[in-house]
Amino acid sequence: MKQLLIILTLLLSSVTHAADHPLITQLLAQDKTPPGVVFEIVTGDPKALSWAVPQVADYAKRLREHFPKLEIAVVTHGQEMFALQTDKRGASPEVHAEIEQLVKEQHIPVHVCETYAKWRGIGAEAFPDYVNVAPAGSTQVKTYMELGYMLIKISAPINGKPAR
Repeated sequence: MKQLLIILTLLLSSVTHAADHPLITQLLAQDKTPPGVVFEIVTGDPKALSWAVPQVADYAKRLREHFPKLEIAVVTHGQEMFALQTDKRGASPEVHAEIEQLVKEQHIPVHVCETYAKWRGIGAEAFPDYVNVAPAGSTQVKTYMELGYMLIKISAPINGKPAR
C-alpha cells in the first residue's frame, strides 16, 4: 500500500509539473536571477485558493530551488481573497495553513485588496496578521512590477493547463 502511495505521489507531481505555467518554465530555464516574481490571483471563485495556493507554493519552491534568493510575493484580489478572512479559517484550514507557511517560513508576503473588501463591507481587521491588506490589489501588483518583478497570473486551469 505504501508503495502505491509513493507511485501515485510521483505521478501526480509529474502531472503538476507537466502543466507548468509557461513563464515558470521560462524562468527555470534562465541562469540569471530575476529581480522578483509576483503571483497575481484573481478569480470569481470563492474556493479558488484551495487549488491556487498549492500551485503557487509549488512554483515558489521550485523557483527558490533554482534561485535561492529570489524575491516572491502573492497578490490575491478577486472573490477568492475572502477565504482568507480570520473567521473563514475553520472553513478553509488548509488554505490558511499554507498561506501562513508561505508568509512565516518562506518569507513570501501575501496581499489582499482593501478596496474590494470595503466594497463588500469588510474592514482590514477581518484578515489575520499574516495577510497584508494592501490599499488596492492592482496597485500592489503594479508596484512589484515597477521593481522589476515578473508577473505570473494564476487563474483557473483550462484543459489541465494553467491559464495565462
